[in-house]
Amino acid sequence: MMQNVHLAPETDEDDLYSGYNDYNPTYDTEELENDTAFQQAVRTSHGRRPPITAKIPSTAVTRPVATGYGSKTSLASSMGRPMTGAIQDGVTRPMTAVRAAGFTKAAFRGSAFDPLGQSRGPAPPLETKNEDSPEEKIRQLEKKVNELVEESCIANSCGDLKLALEKAKDAGRKERVLVRQREQVTTPENINLDLTYLVLFNLASQYSANDMYAEALNTYQVIVKNKIFSNAGRLKVNMGNIYLKQRNYSKAIKFYRMALDQIPSVHKEMRIKIMQNIGVAFIKTGQYSDAINSFEHIMSMAPNLKAGFNLILSYFAIGDREKMKKAFQKLIAVPLEIDDDDKYISPSDDTHTNLVIEAIKNDHLRQMECERKAMAEKYIMTAAKLIAPVIESSFAVGYDWCVEVVKASQYVELANDLEINKAITYLRQKDFNQAVETLKMFEKKDSRVKSAAATNLSFLYYLENEFAQASSYADLAVNSDRYNPSALTNKGNTVFANGDYEKAAEFYKEALRNDSSCTEALYNIGLTYKKLNRLEEALDCFLKLHAILRNSAQVLYQIANVYELMEDPNQAIEWLMQLISVVPTDSRALSKLGELYDSEGDKSQAFQYYYESYRYFPSNIDVIEWLGAYYIDTQFCEKAIQYFERASLIQPMQVKWQLMVASCFRRSGNYQKALDTYKDIHRKFPENVECLRFLVRLCTDIGLKEVQEYATKLKRLEKMKEIREQRIKSGRDGSGGTRSKREGSAGHDASYVDPLGPQTERPKTAAKKRVEEEDFADEDLGDYLLPE
Repeated sequence: MMQNVHLAPETDEDDLYSGYNDYNPTYDTEELENDTAFQQAVRTSHGRRPPITAKIPSTAVTRPVATGYGSKTSLASSMGRPMTGAIQDGVTRPMTAVRAAGFTKAAFRGSAFDPLGQSRGPAPPLETKNEDSPEEKIRQLEKKVNELVEESCIANSCGDLKLALEKAKDAGRKERVLVRQREQVTTPENINLDLTYLVLFNLASQYSANDMYAEALNTYQVIVKNKIFSNAGRLKVNMGNIYLKQRNYSKAIKFYRMALDQIPSVHKEMRIKIMQNIGVAFIKTGQYSDAINSFEHIMSMAPNLKAGFNLILSYFAIGDREKMKKAFQKLIAVPLEIDDDDKYISPSDDTHTNLVIEAIKNDHLRQMECERKAMAEKYIMTAAKLIAPVIESSFAVGYDWCVEVVKASQYVELANDLEINKAITYLRQKDFNQAVETLKMFEKKDSRVKSAAATNLSFLYYLENEFAQASSYADLAVNSDRYNPSALTNKGNTVFANGDYEKAAEFYKEALRNDSSCTEALYNIGLTYKKLNRLEEALDCFLKLHAILRNSAQVLYQIANVYELMEDPNQAIEWLMQLISVVPTDSRALSKLGELYDSEGDKSQAFQYYYESYRYFPSNIDVIEWLGAYYIDTQFCEKAIQYFERASLIQPMQVKWQLMVASCFRRSGNYQKALDTYKDIHRKFPENVECLRFLVRLCTDIGLKEVQEYATKLKRLEKMKEIREQRIKSGRDGSGGTRSKREGSAGHDASYVDPLGPQTERPKTAAKKRVEEEDFADEDLGDYLLPE
């Protein structure tokens, strides 16, 4: 093998570029004019000889091959031409094979070194594309279709579903034009099937996103039924999802199973997801045994949290206690596949290590791990609360079993949360003693659990109006965890109950500093500012809360109430209108709107809202009174009777409602009915002076004999009333004391009850004054009284 290896002579080591000009001169076309052999061949018949072919073996002349490593002797060619590189007449022919590198004799003659040929000038321009050619038109149209599909996908990701669908439709139209053009130019085999599949699939997806399920199913059918598209059967999963959204569960199961048959077993994850969808569809249809089979297969092949939780639901639906326990244990054993939290704790004071830990402490991977852990805890807690009351003889024993299982698993911290949920269950069952006993067990636990238990205990005692105990447990909760917003809110509530509103506001503010999303603290601060008459600050708190809880009826009412206190009825009416849009059947909100419109003088609007309030809650005395007075003012006394009769049923011991019924009969001209009503009132309230006065008046007008009897009783009652007033006056003069209690017959109640708040004295509206003044003013009845 070494025979073809040529070692360079040692004498040439100093000259690195020696031998570059020693090349076969046969290829040097520039020296052909000086080549005597070539010139002789041209002038003679040697240059016109026919070429030597393989058919004439005798013409083939064997010539030795000259190499760069051989001797420099000239070798005669078949035409008598000296070989390239041969020495002839003492002149060596130049080699032309290395001219591209610039190593020519011209370089030694002073010519410029230009191996790239830059001196020849710029290259000629490229040939322009013919845009009118069919191939170029097809290429441009294909590019446009791809751009439309991309724009459709981008619009869908941005939430503009309508624009995404329009782009998808436009891409479909242009793709059909493209197919027709390709069929005219090329054979059908050259049609871009991938582009057709892409356009149809995107169109079906956009139809589904826009809830156009029929169109989406038709488009998917076009893909699935076309045998040209490979792996199109997987799209039957999408069709099953659409049927599931349409609640057509039987068809959804059918398509899921068809997709499952067409997906190979190597795609394990996809098959598990499809089986999970089949199990959910079976649960929707109530076929729990089939659902159990699906979820059991999933838990045996690739257990996950959703399948485990759905398996527990299925066993709960059929009431199998033992299987529920086993399914709960399987759910607990599902691996989370997340690292331990210890890696986020710095082991040393190494600055570089601390920087790395700080960088990864809240990165996307860490957030994903936290979300997965939170989801697992949610499933376990929900499952435990679901099965605890049914797996044993009592829910307490069931909770204890769940706690023991959780303690033996990787979710040890959830055991305490389950115990607290056990106490909350006692609370829902109104078993306060057991709830308190359960929560008191946590007083010696770690600070987080102790704070949570103390917070619940404080809340329990606050509900029972034991403010001292509530305050002590609120202090314990705050001391255990100073950053617990619920504990600080409960502490503020106990201080608020004692009337120290400034200090309560401080606790609420601290709770908000620890957790800006604590809506309870923000709401309570607004109530505190209302108590302190700092209405602007209260309004600011409630408006901030409204930005968080857009449809909270309590917040909307508080904003309206603050505007009312600020004497801005128009704004109060506007916010109450928003309130009744959220809770249209709230009778108190409707009556408050009626009151505000009445104060503004708009009787028709006031009547509308008062009537709606009465329709939803016909036992509100204030609403009944206003409606009766409204009909009296509008001279429809017959309609007012039904309202005053209902009021007399609600308050049978209040004589004024029955007097108003009699007055309405008298005003409407039904004197006999009015007389019967007054007589009935006199039987129930024989010492009522107003009733006797109208009996005397009616009997006199009608000419009845009972007038003397009623007049005698009236005179006696008036004398008794006069004697009683004299005694009161003499007693007041003698003792110097005062008595504010009004004695005598049952009269009307002059206080006004705010339908949406505590009992407060408020100015009465014109309609209410009309009711109270009606038929109760002293009249001159001297003409009707007869001497004894």
